[in-house]
Amino acid sequence: MQGQRKYRGNSKSVSVSDFFGAGQDALGLEIVSGQDEMGRTISEPAMNRPGLALSGFLQYFAHRRVQVLGHAENAYLLSLDEATRVERIRKMLECRVPCVVITRNRKIISGITELANESRTPVLKSGMITGDFVNRATIIMEDLQTPVMKIQGTMMDILGVGVLIMCAPGIGKSETAMALLRRGHSLVSDDLTDLKMDSSGVVIASCPTGIRYHMELHGLGIIHVPSIFGVASVRGRKTLDLVIKLARAETLRDAGPDDPNAVVAMLGSSVTCVTIPVAPGRDIAGLVEIAALDQKLKKLGHDAAKELDEKLIKRMSEGRD
Repeated sequence: MQGQRKYRGNSKSVSVSDFFGAGQDALGLEIVSGQDEMGRTISEPAMNRPGLALSGFLQYFAHRRVQVLGHAENAYLLSLDEATRVERIRKMLECRVPCVVITRNRKIISGITELANESRTPVLKSGMITGDFVNRATIIMEDLQTPVMKIQGTMMDILGVGVLIMCAPGIGKSETAMALLRRGHSLVSDDLTDLKMDSSGVVIASCPTGIRYHMELHGLGIIHVPSIFGVASVRGRKTLDLVIKLARAETLRDAGPDDPNAVVAMLGSSVTCVTIPVAPGRDIAGLVEIAALDQKLKKLGHDAAKELDEKLIKRMSEGRD
């Protein structure tokens, strides 16, 4: 597809360093030891509290996850004699866990840092309550592992419908977006859009941080959208419901009839795609608006083309009778 920049497979590889960078402020993370081993890969987004592993049962140990030692795990380890405690921790770390996080700013139990250095395992700590840490850290990990695509296109929210407008340079997607803004619709991103798939399989569009809330118009340069149209004219993110391709009318003359069931693949998800011919005098913004409203009706179960076909077939059938 023209304009497609980057797609990072089904999931992004996340290192302990990535996790630490994303959670340093949000989770209050600090590095206790193993700073040189932060390149270890975290394969699964969920956090794991290794109670059974510390008891010696390792058969179903979720060793690919971040291991979280909270109040219960610390209390259990302190209840063991030193030799048993060292052996249990060593056995857990020998499974090549990505890293260990100690919550509630607990004092590091004697032996953990030494054994972690021995197995080259990073140890982090956080002041958060364990349950809160697990919930927030899991969300951060899921976000880090989400499939991502950067694509050239302008994303709009048109009456609740997320519309991505794409075209070759110079056809007028930014001008179309400006006309839609004047009609009261909202901008998500101009010219470059980030796409992510959430855990439910829905594609979410947002704007790269550096260009958020700005548009570039030929002849005018850069404008700050909310300063001109108000704060209601911008959105931080929006689900992707419809892709609209703008193409010069002369390039579509021999393309044949429109396909009402056309779709385009985005991060493995099929999104309805409409191609609109651009020619002098055509109200492209109005056509985009109608396409978005038609898509909204289809989601509500009203397909105009299908309903018309059914009516014509019924009338023809009644005429034959």
